[in-house]
Amino acid sequence: MYDFLIDLDEFFCEKYANYDKLCILPGYKMPVMQASEVREDGRTYAYTLPANTMRLATQEKKAELLAELKSRMTDTTFSFSFRVIGFWARLKNRFSKYGFYKLLNKVLAKYDYTDENVFEQIDIDPEIWKGICKNKFLPTKNLILSLALSAHMSLDDTVALLNQCGYILDYAIVKDVVIAYLLANKVYNSAMVEAALKEYKVGNLFLKD
Repeated sequence: MYDFLIDLDEFFCEKYANYDKLCILPGYKMPVMQASEVREDGRTYAYTLPANTMRLATQEKKAELLAELKSRMTDTTFSFSFRVIGFWARLKNRFSKYGFYKLLNKVLAKYDYTDENVFEQIDIDPEIWKGICKNKFLPTKNLILSLALSAHMSLDDTVALLNQCGYILDYAIVKDVVIAYLLANKVYNSAMVEAALKEYKVGNLFLKD
């Protein structure tokens, strides 16, 4: 478990991209973002380094900075609002292969799940879940992430479901980085998932205890 969390920390330092929160950490050293080089024509060209130069992985004291960042973490991604799909959009989805509920069933089938048995692993009102499966509601981002962990989905399939609903996997959000690590590395063991979410204070998911 200890080695697993160290690996997660390394991934987080490489990927986390909320630079506003990183730059205000005590001891964070702002890198020099402007550089120049002399090219073959003899001229000097100035350029700006990419934003990822500012990530924790480039900091000499990244462990101390990460510990400070963790002490400030709170999960503010609370949302139980499910978007109602309008009549015309529902009708279009019914005759299109691109409706979310059709993609959801297709993805779940890859992992030997149906909408009935995956429901047993998520904590959601039955009527809301029924509405999602019947093309009446679109899920929240947190629900899609919860489904991904519960059904042991790949990162690619999770991103496809998110995109279908107009969401993205945002590496400026702690939750997204942590869950991206779990999915990319196929970490589905419930104890390890719980440890990762607790370590980074990730909550507001629809996972059953």
